[in-house]
Amino acid sequence: MFLVHFHGDRDYFECHEILEDYWKRTPSPVRSSIWVGLIQLAVALYHQRRQNFAGAVKLLSSAIEIVNSDPAGIQKLGLDPHALQSQLKDRLADMHQQKPYTSMNLPITDPDLLAACQQRCTEQGFTFGQPSELTNAYLLDKHKLRDRSEVIAERNRSLLAKRKAKEL
Repeated sequence: MFLVHFHGDRDYFECHEILEDYWKRTPSPVRSSIWVGLIQLAVALYHQRRQNFAGAVKLLSSAIEIVNSDPAGIQKLGLDPHALQSQLKDRLADMHQQKPYTSMNLPITDPDLLAACQQRCTEQGFTFGQPSELTNAYLLDKHKLRDRSEVIAERNRSLLAKRKAKEL
């Protein structure tokens, strides 16, 4: 579904949620940093689209390091690692220059994966490769619309535990 949202409705926040959930459920010994790189890519694009260039640059720089560190892993995912590296390098230069967001497609080389993504996009009512809706407030500000009570409660529990540990 990551690729469907990435290429269909361009819901990068949802891309982040999908891969983060998958990554967290994967046991540590087999957990690949490539997933983190793809999560960071999606969030970087989310930030660029919102014109948060500092956040976009930071995340994309980290994603590039991860992608560059494992081209064989990228290829196993059905992507062209060299084309992806080139795309990300160009996108980072755009972000440094604070150029406006434009949609990008990942260089999918696996024809079965590409066909499956296109089919799933159609099933979801998306057109594969369509440009992002730059006026869609839901896509632009999705992070503001989610329920963060669980995240905030966990942060508060962690802070309380740290305070108690200092008192001992």
